[in-house]
Amino acid sequence: MKKITLVLAFIGMITLQGCTVNEDNTNNIDNDTISEVFELRNVNFSFNPNDGYNIYRTLNPQIFASDVVLIYRLSGTIDANTPIWQLIPRTLFLPQGELDYDFDFSKEDFTIYAGGTYNLANTPNFIQNQTFRIVIVPGFFSNKNVSKVDFSDYNAVVNYFNIDESKIKQL
Repeated sequence: MKKITLVLAFIGMITLQGCTVNEDNTNNIDNDTISEVFELRNVNFSFNPNDGYNIYRTLNPQIFASDVVLIYRLSGTIDANTPIWQLIPRTLFLPQGELDYDFDFSKEDFTIYAGGTYNLANTPNFIQNQTFRIVIVPGFFSNKNVSKVDFSDYNAVVNYFNIDESKIKQL
């Protein structure tokens, strides 16, 4: 009986020895969990009396409830190949008053808001033909040490999450 138990134990050790955990890299980032970027190009804010100026979009497919959405507004360019992205929420201090960009999101949709201390129709260049980048960060990363990422820096986010900008989808 001892020999059978010893043989079974030996077979069990060999079998379990064959099981390994395969980490994608030394930073423990799961490269199978993919961040995504979408772009809204040359969009106009709509106005309604209840919510003011906003841009509403559904997410298809829906994201996981644990995912995080970051939204950046194209605020200008340095040259033809160097855009300047600003993380929103953001307050702009203009001669007419304050202009605020903000957003909310769920796993199904997101809304970008523009509001201010003055009539935004007086500055159409801030509510028409706007471009936004929507970055979806999988909830998996919330369990990792992402404190070293400067989320206000779009390029730092793209680099940290290994986002391929050639695959940005238009919404």
